[in-house]
Amino acid sequence: MVAAAVLLVAGAAGWWFGGTPEPPPPLRVTSAAPSGLVTVHVAGQVAAPGLVQVAAGSRIADAVAAAGGLLAGADPTGLNLAAPVVDGQQVVVHGVGEAPNQQGPGPVHLNTATAADLEAIPGVGPVLAARIVEFRRSHGPFQAVEDLLDVAGIGEAKLAGMREAVVVP
Repeated sequence: MVAAAVLLVAGAAGWWFGGTPEPPPPLRVTSAAPSGLVTVHVAGQVAAPGLVQVAAGSRIADAVAAAGGLLAGADPTGLNLAAPVVDGQQVVVHGVGEAPNQQGPGPVHLNTATAADLEAIPGVGPVLAARIVEFRRSHGPFQAVEDLLDVAGIGEAKLAGMREAVVVP
């Protein structure tokens, strides 16, 4: 009788304090984009900022159009609208009068920096900064900091000196 009472009390306590825990929800794994599409984050002076999907091989102009187009106060001169987009890229459309590539403290963003911004990197002068900007214009955005090795005048030693001062968003 005592054993039955103990089991009854233990069962009631278990029920009262939550019973058996529910299993965790299943892990959902989703792909970044359907085949043939890339996902781009368009921010700033566009009608519908956020994530957009465009066909692989699209240009910045296509991503801006997919985000609803430019707002009246937008200044597209800070963008290379003809540059190809890459999956995971962020495109920021600044307004008229805003400094589109203004660098604050911290590392220089290789895909948005002006030649003047790049000159703030240790070991980068006007000639090398111009080469980096031209390389980006003709080849599209950098995918990784190591892509700087493809720019004329940048070798392993130069890259090692620049590595901490640059990022690829």
